[in-house]
Amino acid sequence: MALPLVPGRRRNPDRGYPFFLIPAAVLFTAVIAVPFVMNVGLSFTKWQGVGPLHWIGLGNYQRLWHDRTFWAAFEHNVAIVIAMALIPTALGLVVATALFDYIGKRFGPRTASVLRACVYLPQVMPLAVMGVVWGWILAPGDGVLNSALRDIGLGSLGHDWLGDPHTALYTVMAILVWIQLGFPVVVFMAGLQRTDPALNEAAELDGAGWWRRFWHVVVPQIRPEIYVVLLMCTIAALKAFAPIYVLTRGGPGISTDIPSYYSYQNFFEKTQVGYGAAIATVLTLLTLTVTTAFIIVQNRHQDQER
Repeated sequence: MALPLVPGRRRNPDRGYPFFLIPAAVLFTAVIAVPFVMNVGLSFTKWQGVGPLHWIGLGNYQRLWHDRTFWAAFEHNVAIVIAMALIPTALGLVVATALFDYIGKRFGPRTASVLRACVYLPQVMPLAVMGVVWGWILAPGDGVLNSALRDIGLGSLGHDWLGDPHTALYTVMAILVWIQLGFPVVVFMAGLQRTDPALNEAAELDGAGWWRRFWHVVVPQIRPEIYVVLLMCTIAALKAFAPIYVLTRGGPGISTDIPSYYSYQNFFEKTQVGYGAAIATVLTLLTLTVTTAFIIVQNRHQDQER
């Protein structure tokens, strides 16, 4: 039974909703906002982790601007973005379409689901385990890859894949593509479930080949999923730390160093806390800028389609 309204007062149905946001707001403040403000404050100081803080203003940022190691790490991060965002997105689109449009129809949806789970498996494996496994595979002496090359008569191609500065970054990129591929495949296969088959059949009746149907009919319908995958994979690439720590620890030399690991090195190993905080602050601002740009472009395309 509805309660009678008090004369002169209107009931606001949205009045109670803000209270449900309090736990999330408290958690955001405690876990993200306060540590970030403290990190920004430390970036203006010279501190070794113990003892008094020395205020140096923009000194750490001036040093960062002229630090060749940081810029080299930044270039390596661009390569990591290519390996973790661009290549998995393009490759995942093709693999998902092949599983959905060919394997699923020819061999049944159960076979497609099993293959999708196999592709997604590296996403759920612990990175420490993957580091050990790839260490065995890529070992310079009796590693699986070099042994296989010798067995097929290509022993001259045997290499210290992670120990050579000229090949270490490309090897890490290949491993990251293998790790990251499962996420786009799962998202794109979910997106393909909601595409309109009538549009595909109409294009096929009009004589459109597979590629034209894929590019002009399928891709526009799953464009929101493509934006989500690109955004999440780019953010993951910018803050990538664990794969580098497990596989190479930034080496040999600085050939695979990236800003997140360089910040860790300065913060904990070299005890240059202020400088490490400055690197982390720049990396956070870069991530926020990229995220904002992605959202603006996505909203602009959605407005044009309406």
